[in-house]
Amino acid sequence: MKNIIKSALALAVAAPMLLTSCLEETVPTNIVTNEGLKSSSKATEALLWEMGAIFNKFNNLGSDLANDWGYGSMMHIHDVMTEDMAIASSNYDWYTSWEQATYLSEQYRNTQMVWNYYWKIVQTPNNLFSAVGTESDDDLMSAYIGVASAYRAAIYIDLASCYEFLPNEMTSPITSAGNDVTHLTVPIVTELTTEEAAKDNPRATHEEMFKFIMEDLDRAEANIGKAARLGNTLPDLAVVYGLKARAYLWDGEVNPASYQQAAVYARKAISQNGAGPATQEQWLSPTDAFNKYLPSWMWCITTTKDDRVVTSGILNWTSWMSNETSFGYAPAGPYSMINKALYDKISDTDFRKLAWKAPAGSKLSGKEQTPLAEKAFAKLPAYASLKFKPSQGNTGESAIACSGDYPLMRVEEMYLIEAEATAHSNPAAGMALLADFMKYRDTNYDAQAAVASHANDKDVLAGRITAEIAEIIQQKRVELWGEGLIFHDLKRLNMSCTRYYTGTNFATGTLYNTEGRPAWMNWVMVQSEGNSNVGVRGWNNPSFEGVYTSH
Repeated sequence: MKNIIKSALALAVAAPMLLTSCLEETVPTNIVTNEGLKSSSKATEALLWEMGAIFNKFNNLGSDLANDWGYGSMMHIHDVMTEDMAIASSNYDWYTSWEQATYLSEQYRNTQMVWNYYWKIVQTPNNLFSAVGTESDDDLMSAYIGVASAYRAAIYIDLASCYEFLPNEMTSPITSAGNDVTHLTVPIVTELTTEEAAKDNPRATHEEMFKFIMEDLDRAEANIGKAARLGNTLPDLAVVYGLKARAYLWDGEVNPASYQQAAVYARKAISQNGAGPATQEQWLSPTDAFNKYLPSWMWCITTTKDDRVVTSGILNWTSWMSNETSFGYAPAGPYSMINKALYDKISDTDFRKLAWKAPAGSKLSGKEQTPLAEKAFAKLPAYASLKFKPSQGNTGESAIACSGDYPLMRVEEMYLIEAEATAHSNPAAGMALLADFMKYRDTNYDAQAAVASHANDKDVLAGRITAEIAEIIQQKRVELWGEGLIFHDLKRLNMSCTRYYTGTNFATGTLYNTEGRPAWMNWVMVQSEGNSNVGVRGWNNPSFEGVYTSH
């Protein structure tokens, strides 16, 4: 196994040069146009399962990039662009560009890799719609349509959030062509979009995108329950409610009335799912923590020993997210760590704090649960993640360790959406909901003291958020750390990024402090999209290259 990691990682030393090379290719949105696709019922079923399989799609750009291994990589990109996940400096780190907000302009391979992969995902539900349409008299086919509708909506929620231009301190919304891109998202591409239409397909406004997403989710809600659920890797009705909660939350900063609906659908998702939050034993299991499906997981990604991402040995979720293996990228140097400042805010009586390695001499040091031998555990840096265990606690055999599950949506997120959405109009009621949730995490939790602790937060003092919202988001940051979700909350709420402070554990080159949302959270479209799609030419988000200086 050591030979596998050594030979595969040898290429990684050259990662910065490879990742920053330019690449021109056919417009990605042309990938997702399909005219006249027809299919048998078996082929339609195959199209359905492709929606789950694409999440584990390996080497999408055809260039053997060590960050091109599926949706889990997109989740990791989201997290390293926040202040919540610090990565130890290493020559083996293929995510440095996203950590440093460099080489992410329209001409770079990094930008293309992300853009192309998202549109390949969109292609899968569009293929199914091309085959069977968007309505059917057959219950099973209707359920397929419901799944595809939910799936497409989920990806567009992600795309819209990442690419929507929101005001920030460093970049103007006015492009060099004189166009205002404020609240523009991405082009909408459906199964009806022809190649000709894709060549002149403008970015949708926030309102247009929200309407499109909700149409998909309404169709999903009406159809997805007409057949039994087809597995945890495909959405069900609880997930549809959860996606509606996410969509309304995203819309809330533009249309405050949507917050009420976000709370309504979050509660519907909780009720429909029917499972309570994960227990302490499940959170901290040395063998099964966050690698094995739980009832509280509403939707997840599953990998098996035959999946290419697993047979690669090192290009998968476990390789990058589990520090407790003897193979893979993370233990080779780019350890994933919680921000020390966030860790310090977690109460010692909150069991979740044990999901990261405690600093030596602290009250929790030595109380962590790990499959590692003492000597191996000692090599991990303080604050290193222990959250995502290798499957079965197997630290040395990649075929076993990397074959498992990781969550896309958990019921805990819904409790926190309900609390935040409520707090926007009724802070006391929102905090009461949070306090009820925190009973599952810390029996000593004091909601009043928690709110008071945020009185001097930079974003609270600036009036960007209230102390109640700050506390709810803090608990969401702890609960969903490493799951690729908090990026969206920080961006929409205009929250600052603070990585430079006394005792920081962020690496040199990533030490940025911002006032409000970082400019790098407004992602840039790849240049080839503008070359082939006149509708977005002159309407790209401005580059954020060089606008920040690391301390």
